[in-house]
Amino acid sequence: MAFLKRSPWILHYDASSCNGCDIEVLACLTPLYDVERFGIINTGNPKHADILMITGGINELNRAVVRNLYEQMPEPKVVVAIGVCAATGGIFRECYNITGGIDKVIPVDVYVPGCAARPEQIIDGVVKALGILEEKRTKMMGAAQIKEEARHAAGEST
Repeated sequence: MAFLKRSPWILHYDASSCNGCDIEVLACLTPLYDVERFGIINTGNPKHADILMITGGINELNRAVVRNLYEQMPEPKVVVAIGVCAATGGIFRECYNITGGIDKVIPVDVYVPGCAARPEQIIDGVVKALGILEEKRTKMMGAAQIKEEARHAAGEST
């Protein structure tokens, strides 16, 4: 991950899972899998997070919470849906209060399959998310540079 200029911060949220995927996310932080080797830092504050990792399906109670977390994150941001419940609602999709997967509420960039998703799969998903995050940063920087050049060409000062 040499192309990153700073360590990406991750926010993990359990939307309503059975905790199988949550345990695997925690396993990624252990010395055996050590996701921190990619420079990743786990945070509890959405205002500092670059990547939102969500496990479980969306129900009516957490719909507003998930949207609120997503909106508090600074741009660019990436969302990773971990497990089949986060992707589609999983085995709980027929329950009266389950709306479905995370993509029913916020846009998802990376889907990590599995029930429960294995730590290796989660790390692969996070690495893919890092690539997407860098692409989004590059686009933002390119857009900002184009905007600055247009201002400069129009004779405005900074």
